[in-house]
Amino acid sequence: MFRKFRPKLLVLILSLLVVFVGCGKKNETGDTGAMETDKLVIQNAGSDTMVNLAQAWAEQYAKIAPNVSVEVSGGGSGTGIAALINGTVDLANSSRKIEPEEAQKALQHNGEEPQEFVVGYDALAVYVHKDNPLNEITIEQLADIYGEGGSITKWSQLGIQHSGCSSDEIIRVSRQSNSGTYHYFREALLGTADFRLGSRDLHGSKDVVELIAKTPCAIGYSGMGYAIPEVKMLKVARTQADPYFAPSIETTLNSTYPIARPLYMYSLGTPNEVTKEYLVWIFSDVGQRIVQESGYVPLPEDQRMMPLASPGE
Repeated sequence: MFRKFRPKLLVLILSLLVVFVGCGKKNETGDTGAMETDKLVIQNAGSDTMVNLAQAWAEQYAKIAPNVSVEVSGGGSGTGIAALINGTVDLANSSRKIEPEEAQKALQHNGEEPQEFVVGYDALAVYVHKDNPLNEITIEQLADIYGEGGSITKWSQLGIQHSGCSSDEIIRVSRQSNSGTYHYFREALLGTADFRLGSRDLHGSKDVVELIAKTPCAIGYSGMGYAIPEVKMLKVARTQADPYFAPSIETTLNSTYPIARPLYMYSLGTPNEVTKEYLVWIFSDVGQRIVQESGYVPLPEDQRMMPLASPGE
């Protein structure tokens, strides 16, 4: 025989259920029962040059918009743009401008053109070991070091005696070919020509600087925000007849440093409201202060605006 529930006990059970359900967090539609861990997610991937900056933005934004999670990953500018074309990210970080054929692929695959946002600037520094006596170099000399058919292979050819490098050999450190930094540096030095073979090609900006710090014979390139005490940044001139400039905020914004570049974010068409709010915040004083604190160059005041309208406007 089954025992019958007592009415008072049944009322107590129902009351507890009402209290439990009532404690559920309301979701965006006003329904109850959503888990507190439910968040709006912005997928953000791409440039290894920008990954530290993107992570710093994401961490700070979580404090002011706890219902939004910005998921950041690197892999290179080409990887981020490919993910944008495939529709798997909301924002692609890139240290180079998107190629026309990439933009066309995005349009063909998704029916929307990529929208470009300049979110800061970066001076691409030329690094050597801290004990290297070299202090300045020209674009012409760099092209002769890195370019296919170049003739400079020894430090003595640059007019120095590098006691820390007994072999006198210049060890070229570079980036992998899917890197926006690789593409920008090659274009700045060589135009449409190619790098010569035999460089040590690394995945990330930080990796380049760390290898140079441990390799007295090395030279390489990376964002100025990755500088550490064990390396030094060279002053750079276009030719030997031109003045030399060190990478800095001032020389980047006045275009005297010859290898500075914009940093980009791309969306597919007009971003959704959640992503748009994040971009607006990146353009704010707080977002741009993080650019400077991360070792990059913040946008001038007159460039800190969203170049788009809200969806449907």
